[in-house]
Amino acid sequence: MAATRLIALHINKGRTMAQCLSDRIDYSMNIEKTDNGKYISSYGCDPRTCKEEFMLSKRQYYHSTGRMYKNEVIAYQIRQSFKPGEIFPEDANRVGYELARRFTKGKYAFIVATHTDRAHIHNHIIFNSTSIDGTQKFRDFRRSGLALQKVSDMVCLENGLSVIEPRPKSERARRTDYPKRESFRDVIRDDVRRCIRRKPKDFKEFLRFMADLGYEVKRGKNISFKGKGQTRFIRMRSLGENYSEEAVREMIAGKRDLGTETGQTRREQPFNLLIDIQARMADKRSPAYRRWATVYNLKQMSSTFMFLRENHIERFEDLDIRTEEALQKFNELNGSIKASEKRLAEILAIKKHILNYRKTKDVYVAYRKSGYSRKFFEEHREEITLHKAAKAAFDQLGTEKLPTIRELNEEYDTVLRSKKAAYAEYRVAKREMQEYSKARKNVNSFYKDDIENDKREPAL
Repeated sequence: MAATRLIALHINKGRTMAQCLSDRIDYSMNIEKTDNGKYISSYGCDPRTCKEEFMLSKRQYYHSTGRMYKNEVIAYQIRQSFKPGEIFPEDANRVGYELARRFTKGKYAFIVATHTDRAHIHNHIIFNSTSIDGTQKFRDFRRSGLALQKVSDMVCLENGLSVIEPRPKSERARRTDYPKRESFRDVIRDDVRRCIRRKPKDFKEFLRFMADLGYEVKRGKNISFKGKGQTRFIRMRSLGENYSEEAVREMIAGKRDLGTETGQTRREQPFNLLIDIQARMADKRSPAYRRWATVYNLKQMSSTFMFLRENHIERFEDLDIRTEEALQKFNELNGSIKASEKRLAEILAIKKHILNYRKTKDVYVAYRKSGYSRKFFEEHREEITLHKAAKAAFDQLGTEKLPTIRELNEEYDTVLRSKKAAYAEYRVAKREMQEYSKARKNVNSFYKDDIENDKREPAL
């Protein structure tokens, strides 16, 4: 989980541009906060000379454009804070580097300084407001903070980190409302069940899974766990009948079913597709993660996750329903457009036949008066043929009175406007249909092992 913020850095009163830039960069690269400079990286510049390189790009921009503004933005800072205990400093620096590279599209030099002096690891990313080649400036755009958070979420997902679930303002809790405190025993029970679901080969591997989750394991007559924030060890046998060492060993051996939560623990939450995808991507040993890391592109699944979150899809059924609705809407609009195109072609054909009929009417009357003379026909073959084709077309219409050219023109304009309006919706519907179909395909592939296991299970 990473929270982000984009901050524009201006020139402070009574200070020069170089002094202000130096102050911000020096604070970010403080050796006491970055483990003696160990967690500092850069792009398009050298951390030791980045201040001078930033200023050089600004001078190049001024000399090539002649533009200098009052209260100019000299640089931008991205603060990226991670959930305590979720990431190591070197990984946080790598994630911050990838975030800055994507957000600036590789056009602006930046430094990434990872601070480890707080309980939560966080990055200070400073990128120059002037491009590396000195030809353009970064312009803060509307909703840039949301765009930055979206890029950060994508990078976090690709690296197996959790993301912040956005909530509407109406659903956010007030400061006076606090969620019910979760006990350490409830947390341990959940983690025990999570480790059993990973199907360890023996009890030793189960304990290793618990240790991977951050637990300190105390062996002896009674196995005990101590997680983050706990002041003392909690024995397994005190967690409940289904969480004793004997019960867990039986579950691992397949002699006992994992079952559902008992009254001593929390009720099992309804399945949430977004939460489950995050958990599987965070577990780098899961089959889903290994398959997507080796066969597919993790960026693709991260993009699918963002799509599901933006459209509030939390269940497989919701995804199927939305996909079918998008496909149906696309097909309806596609059929409507084809019907309009067919009618437009018919109107043009009728207009052409009416005009041909009028132009060749006198010739055909003379042909009839000649007793359908072969000689007359050969001399006026084209006109007579057009006239006959027009009459045949009128007979196919099956109407007693032919429409006028004016009526046909009015109908053509009406159908054409309807087609243009439908085509605007068609483009949107086509894009939505493709996005939903792609998301369903990716989700089905991500859960391929689960689907195949369900098919192999005998029906009751």
